[in-house]
Amino acid sequence: QVQLVESGGGLVQAGGSLRLSCVASGRTFSTYAMGWFRQAPGKEREFVAAINWSGGSTYYADSVRGRFTISRDDAKNTVYLQLNSLKPEDTAVYYCAAEGDRGPYGSWWSAPSEYDYWGQGTQVTVSS
Repeated sequence: QVQLVESGGGLVQAGGSLRLSCVASGRTFSTYAMGWFRQAPGKEREFVAAINWSGGSTYYADSVRGRFTISRDDAKNTVYLQLNSLKPEDTAVYYCAAEGDRGPYGSWWSAPSEYDYWGQGTQVTVSS
């Protein structure tokens, strides 16, 4: 069982930055792939970024590549999402998710249905 708690959301002007954190419970954090997803009002939950168990591979949605960076610190059981050059369309509730790593094939890491563990979400609002 893994419990996830996100923090770091807030209100920021367009062009600004935020860093989201997700702290995981449990001693097997280092074996999990971690993902960040977001959901805007009236829209489906969408993939943002993912990182494999070792941190050696990262994956991004086209809409955030070059602006967002995912990283992990296994000593702190934490995964981060650095959000730079924020746009109003980045406004959403951001969720972190955990799943046992299945390797890089098939893009499973981009599908919300593939993750068993979810945090409660943190709101990011970008004003224009």
